[in-house]
Amino acid sequence: MFSDSSPSMDPASPESETRPEINPSSPATNPAAVQPIEATPEPTAFESAPSPVADPPPERFNSLDELTHDLSSLHDLSTRGQWEAILDKISQSRALFLLTKPHEHLTYLTYQVIALTKLRRSDEASHELNSLHDFDGEHYRYESFPEIYPGRKGSMVPFSLRWMYALVPTRLGNRQEGLDRLYTLLDFVRERVKEKEEANDSVELWKRREIFVMSCLLGFHLGHKEFGVSLELIKELIKRDPLDPVLVSKLGSVQMQFGDIEGAKVTFDRVEKMSDHNGLVSETQFKNLVGRNKALVHVVAKDYAAAVREYEECIERDGSDVVAVNNKALCLMYSRDLSDAIKVMESALERVPTAALNESLVGNLCSMYELAYVNHTDVKKTLNNWIARVAPDDFDSSCTRV
Repeated sequence: MFSDSSPSMDPASPESETRPEINPSSPATNPAAVQPIEATPEPTAFESAPSPVADPPPERFNSLDELTHDLSSLHDLSTRGQWEAILDKISQSRALFLLTKPHEHLTYLTYQVIALTKLRRSDEASHELNSLHDFDGEHYRYESFPEIYPGRKGSMVPFSLRWMYALVPTRLGNRQEGLDRLYTLLDFVRERVKEKEEANDSVELWKRREIFVMSCLLGFHLGHKEFGVSLELIKELIKRDPLDPVLVSKLGSVQMQFGDIEGAKVTFDRVEKMSDHNGLVSETQFKNLVGRNKALVHVVAKDYAAAVREYEECIERDGSDVVAVNNKALCLMYSRDLSDAIKVMESALERVPTAALNESLVGNLCSMYELAYVNHTDVKKTLNNWIARVAPDDFDSSCTRV
């Protein structure tokens, strides 16, 4: 399935874009074999989530370690995808009684919950979250420990821990519970924005969090083809930042899924004419976003050759544009050029493994192997062995179907 850029959202629910109808009898592919890839011109929900620490104190710190014990080490391990090592480090720190302040325990618990969820151990993550009881209780407020935090007030619960509390139920198949918690979180954030505004305090951090939660909700609703509520969320987000080319492009893709092709074209033209996009994306990212929008219009018209040309220009500008790589390969596959489609994906894995190691892209490549080769099992085993050597801990190798 084709995909394109999206706001930050639930990584478990990559949104669908408008797709061409595929003939099930076509020798090129079976539509059930190809999965949507999660686009990442903006970070996904895990990567874009706020830091797993409480609201930053007014004091200035020279390092993360001054804020929480050995926090820089946890941060470094997370950026490298070493989630098992994070769990080991947390266990050791607790065993050696290295966490001496209440907020440190909550910070480490946040990393633990994220690591467990990344490693698809969501039942354990849920158990840890349920042990916390009331996030807004007095026992999680700085003023309850004046001897440790003199002069500080407010909650020491990291915002990302509240977000994980909403996300984890969706990983356990409880989508409605997760949605309810996300909307509750949105209400919480908006109340904080209101409080900050009334007190004439800075609200930028909480406004960013509001947009983040709304973007997560957008991902959930788009992933389940709930286009009506998705459209309302997108329009509300665009009202806040009408010059965000990623959001306006998302509006165009949802219009396509409604069947409003001409409206989508008008929206995509609006993106192309944005001379000032507030530095939200780089010039290369902006050009690629416009190129992918044009390609999507070609895909809907089943003009795969024109779409391939657009995607090729995107890849020439940015070889790590995994969305363009994936979609170019799929267009080639739909054009019955499986050999070149496979080469495009294999080349990306060799050139930019960090960007291209995406379960959906790898799953699509394995589907192509199954269509192209009699000995596809051996080919997939070779790929699986390579992935085992280079992939981060949270990569789900079951996508190779070995």
